[in-house]
Amino acid sequence: MEMVEQQLAAQGITDTRVLDAMATVPRHLFVPENVRSLAYDDTALPIEHGQTISQPYIVAFMTEALALKSSDKVLEIGTGSGYQAAVLSKLVKAVYSVEILEPLAKSAARLLAETGSSNVHVRVGNGYKGWPEQAPFDAVIVTAAPEQVPQALIEQLAEGGRLVVPVGKPAVAGSSNQQLLLLRKHAGRIERESLLPVAFVPMTGDPR
Repeated sequence: MEMVEQQLAAQGITDTRVLDAMATVPRHLFVPENVRSLAYDDTALPIEHGQTISQPYIVAFMTEALALKSSDKVLEIGTGSGYQAAVLSKLVKAVYSVEILEPLAKSAARLLAETGSSNVHVRVGNGYKGWPEQAPFDAVIVTAAPEQVPQALIEQLAEGGRLVVPVGKPAVAGSSNQQLLLLRKHAGRIERESLLPVAFVPMTGDPR
């Protein structure tokens, strides 16, 4: 697919499993009809309820950073339209996705089922709390930006687990101080690495 060959691989995405997943998932089905002509451009697009679908490069970059194995169980915070979950579903055993906005959760769950992502489980909830009943997770991905990494998500990481999360205050006047972080859990300790500057919608919900 042109998006994979000319955009993602050209920008440094090298994991062939990630590239194959990105080529397989029909992104145009996960965006509103009025922007479907832009579905395969490397840009974020608006979806319902003031949310966005991340640009393909960021989806691929975050997915690649998780270093996923086919046996992994993944927690996603911020289902949105379901696109990131659909990509993850091609790479891992199971995806548990939490969305705070019920209309988005319902429409994403329906679309994921229709497009064959039967290993994705979606529920309405406060992403700051994660999905403790299904913990621990081999990987956690957060698709909206909290101001600090939620402690519950760190606690729900398995030993050797990876967490990718954009952190920082909302963008103002086109500028953003958010950083995409990669956290790894080793022997109960957390290693943090800053990956790149990003601009995500703020994470909503009660952080307490």
